[in-house]
Amino acid sequence: MPRILLRLAVICALLIPTAGLAQRPIAPLQEFPTEQQAQTHCPSDIVVWLNLPTGIYHLRGQRWYGRTNSGAYVCEHEADQAGMRETRNGQ
Repeated sequence: MPRILLRLAVICALLIPTAGLAQRPIAPLQEFPTEQQAQTHCPSDIVVWLNLPTGIYHLRGQRWYGRTNSGAYVCEHEADQAGMRETRNGQ
C-alpha cells in the first residue's frame, strides 16, 4: 500500500504545472535599484522591470513597469539569457 501512495505522489508532482513560478537563472543577472543604473550598465540594450518572484519582466509604459512589490531594473538581453520572460498580456 505505501508503494502505491508513493507512486501516486510522484505522478501528481510531475503533473502539477509550474509555469507561473520563476525558473532558476541560466546566466548571471545584474539587478539595479534605478533605471538609470541599469541603462549605464547596458547602454545599447532595453531596460526592463523584472518581477523577481515570477521571473516576468515589463517594458517601460506597461502597467507594472517599476511597480511590483519585489522587483529590479535589468537589461532585457540579460533577463532573456537568465531564463526570464516578457509579460504575455502587455501589462
